[in-house]
Amino acid sequence: MNKKAIKIIIALILYIFAMVIKFNNELINNLIFIISYIIVGFEILKKALRNILKGKVFDENFLMSVATLGAFGIGEFPEAVAVMLFYQIGELFQSYAVNKSRKSIASLMDIRPDFANVYRNGKIEKVNPNEVKIGETIIVKPGEKIPLDGVIEEGTTTLDTKALTGESIPKEVTLKDEVLSGCINLNSVIKIKVEKEFEKSTVSQILDLVENASSKKSKSENFITKFAKYYTPIVVIIALILAIVPPLIIGGDFLSWIYRALSFLVVSCPCALVISIPLSFFGGIGGASKMGVLIKGSNYLEALSNVEIAVFDKTGTLTKGVFEVQEINPKGVSKEELLKIAAYAENYSNHPISKSLKQAYNEKIDENKIKKFEEISGQGIKAQIDGKNVLVGNEKLMQEKQIEYEKLSKIGTICYIAIEGKYAGNIVISDKIKEDAKKTIEELKKNNIKQTVMLTGDKKSVGESVAKQIGIDKVYAELLPQDKVKKVEELLKTKSPKGKLAFVGDGINDAPVLAMSDIGIAMGGLGQDSAIEASDIVIMTDEPLKIVKTIKLSKKTMRIVKENIIFAISIKVLVLILTAFGLSTMWEAVFADVGVSIIAIINALRALKKPKNL
Repeated sequence: MNKKAIKIIIALILYIFAMVIKFNNELINNLIFIISYIIVGFEILKKALRNILKGKVFDENFLMSVATLGAFGIGEFPEAVAVMLFYQIGELFQSYAVNKSRKSIASLMDIRPDFANVYRNGKIEKVNPNEVKIGETIIVKPGEKIPLDGVIEEGTTTLDTKALTGESIPKEVTLKDEVLSGCINLNSVIKIKVEKEFEKSTVSQILDLVENASSKKSKSENFITKFAKYYTPIVVIIALILAIVPPLIIGGDFLSWIYRALSFLVVSCPCALVISIPLSFFGGIGGASKMGVLIKGSNYLEALSNVEIAVFDKTGTLTKGVFEVQEINPKGVSKEELLKIAAYAENYSNHPISKSLKQAYNEKIDENKIKKFEEISGQGIKAQIDGKNVLVGNEKLMQEKQIEYEKLSKIGTICYIAIEGKYAGNIVISDKIKEDAKKTIEELKKNNIKQTVMLTGDKKSVGESVAKQIGIDKVYAELLPQDKVKKVEELLKTKSPKGKLAFVGDGINDAPVLAMSDIGIAMGGLGQDSAIEASDIVIMTDEPLKIVKTIKLSKKTMRIVKENIIFAISIKVLVLILTAFGLSTMWEAVFADVGVSIIAIINALRALKKPKNL
């Protein structure tokens, strides 16, 4: 229990004691009220005085101080203490709410590594991660966080990536695999060759991004800041007029009008708006981080709720960006034999197609069986495999070597194979569409996205095929990076004044378009400097569906913000009118301030939770 809570409890006990036990001498009761007030209100009085000396007169501390000291002045001791007591209870509740929302983001701060075990001069030294240089080798034991980005030099293990990606499934890594700082090593000791200094590592960039997220305010937050700046002095002037003018014009008791003016001041405190609106956005950003989505500021969270046009890069965004064997069509041999022959023939080639064939074969290749290897530029491979003459390549190779083959019309790269001058079949290799790509487009359309567009540098036939399979409205193919920029500029002109365009790219070659869009979303951008720098939102995994989830979270957050604004202003206006006409007491005033604040804060905390339909 913190000091503030202890003070509130002591003050509350004294307050109840003074209310229940009526001493014969009223001075004793009043003295207990004053002691209770000093315990609970001294910090507020001190803040008010300090701010006045700094020229910041009109804030909630000033309003509370004037209202409660004024209540003492007209002999309303119990109400003066009650106002300060309930205000402090509201502040305590606010602190709890803020801390709870911070914890969801603070969990990311746990990824910060405390040390690095670096291998130097034949010994292991425990040093600060900032002291490790690129090219050095670090050792990470089971249970430790990986302190810097690098490549595994030795060992195989399982990594807990949940803090970075929001995914609970551990990731298997082995020799030559890239590993990111912030992950936790679960199983075995691994040696990592460092590829980035700590300040440029994934963990450092993420921490910097999260810590600065609150600096970029939304339009709603800016509105509340300006509203409070002008609203507070206005209500203080109205309160002065209410205390002085009516008794002079219509007559009556000055004390009763002063009481109304003091109640008016208590009601006027804009705490509910000033606290709950930023808290709602903070909660939304925290809720997104739980899903493995980093949002650079509440302005982007707000803008996301108004997206009309969603533009996607293809490779690495809607597709996996990795060539895979999709079909094996043998003729006269088995599928296994055809794939084996192709993998052996492509063994010495570093072409992506060759790598995909070897990966699909996934068995050790006996290089003693490979003879007379020859790479024919622009056509394919000629080799002798286990004593047999083999050709693996495109149509040009089959035509050049006068092999009668069966032409195949498929989207992707087709490898034709001939053994001993006879056609033996073909293998289709293409980029694979991500599992949730189609559902992403479907869900975007359900969420009132008016247009979905795909931009790609691939051939028109490939782009149109992918677009058709997943339901994209428009596709522009065979684009160079500068062509993508022009297309996005054209699309920006087609949206409504309030609408937004979101571009989703893989963050490697899409930096210019990410930067110029209303909202730039880097897909699977973790560890890519260009993605984190150019984008406004980083999806830390390769799941397009998280875009939909984040849009839904954005819309939910904006609903909560609007609810709090309407609720707080409506209640305050109603009670202000009642107070001005003497139809409410300071107790109603306390509810209109503290009560409304608590309700608004509870509502704001809903932003931390995922919408049920996600």
